[in-house]
Amino acid sequence: MKSTRKAYGEFLESVGKDENVVVLDADLASATKTNMFMEKYPERHIDVGIAEQDLVGTACGLALSGKTVFASTFAIFMAGRAYDQVRNTAAYSHVNVNLCATHAGVMVGEDGPTHQCIEDVALMNVVPDMKILSPADDISTKKILKVCMNEEGPKYIRLGRSDVEDIYDETYEFKIGGSHIFGEGNDGTVFAYGPTVSIALNAQNDLKEKGINIRVVDLYSIKPVDKETIINCAKETDKLISIEDHSTIGGIGSIVSNVLSESYPKKLEKIGIPDRFGKSGSAKAVYEYFGLTKENIESKF
Repeated sequence: MKSTRKAYGEFLESVGKDENVVVLDADLASATKTNMFMEKYPERHIDVGIAEQDLVGTACGLALSGKTVFASTFAIFMAGRAYDQVRNTAAYSHVNVNLCATHAGVMVGEDGPTHQCIEDVALMNVVPDMKILSPADDISTKKILKVCMNEEGPKYIRLGRSDVEDIYDETYEFKIGGSHIFGEGNDGTVFAYGPTVSIALNAQNDLKEKGINIRVVDLYSIKPVDKETIINCAKETDKLISIEDHSTIGGIGSIVSNVLSESYPKKLEKIGIPDRFGKSGSAKAVYEYFGLTKENIESKF
């Protein structure tokens, strides 16, 4: 098990031999794990201090000069405090910049509601030209980031704080606009991304022992989303559920619902954070409080 933020740090360290790669942070290098890059390539690591708006603006300037840029801070600061720069500098100018936001969702745990960003997917989804990706484990983090290095335009990559289970192997290839289906069951589909994919897979295993066979879809590309897979699962399975460490308003549940309403109307049950702020506590305790558990998924069948 490994956190996606640590996988991010390891990825930066591995691609740092490319002298065109530049990494920026906002006084959180040890938390976002960009310190791994900083220790090996200090001349190409820029800490702008507690100035997230400057972080995005400077990152965009470097990207426009031809550098391969990764800019990092907590999701609450990247999506919230620097929203103007994300919208008007990164997206409006179609800058090839990778905005890597760690500590997303209520997984932040003890840092509490002020730092638990549960609205970043919703905010980034309405920004024109923005791509949103959320890896589920170590391997998917590194492979998705590699794809992002060669993708034009702004990307928002959502990363977590806590360790998550390994899901993928080195053979799987990721793409912008893609997804991955685990299982072929027809009793239901669970749509997930990031840390909730492993939760859904654990529920899938438990339900299989009861004779209930479901699919788990990792919608790692949140925008653009894989509409074809969503529609096919709606046609081929009985029950549809979404689970995410994000508000149920504007998250993947809303995105899937929009796809269904346009192409194949069908009920979707949403598991996520309701219209309220998070709670302070361990990640496990907060997940249980909001029902981000395999038991809650299983109760739907």
